[in-house]
Amino acid sequence: MRFASTALAMIAAVGIVSAAYGQASPAQKEDTGSMRNTQGAPGVRAGQPANPTLAPEQRTLIRRYVVERNVAPATIGPTVTVGATLPPSVELLAVPTEWGPNLAPYRYVYADKHVVLVEPSSRRVVQVID
Repeated sequence: MRFASTALAMIAAVGIVSAAYGQASPAQKEDTGSMRNTQGAPGVRAGQPANPTLAPEQRTLIRRYVVERNVAPATIGPTVTVGATLPPSVELLAVPTEWGPNLAPYRYVYADKHVVLVEPSSRRVVQVID
């Protein structure tokens, strides 16, 4: 009987320690390189993709790609801004790998001499490149 209660106490202690170890605060969680904001930063809903950060060289590469490949411009309507939602009638193109791995989850459209990066599931504009 004594052995059984000691064994149960040890199992319970291991379970408590394991549960406590697995519940790290957001600041302690490992950064997995996810592009999702889980911290509830101002202006971005938790779980929504964060806007990608582009270096000036990356912006130049993207503009050059669109011009050199004669990407056909789409007609979207009034000026597109970050946060706007594109209608289903606008065809979104796959982002080329040479634009960089940080842009792989996105799609793009060329409109009004701007490259517009879009989060495909919501069709939300995340970046407008002049």
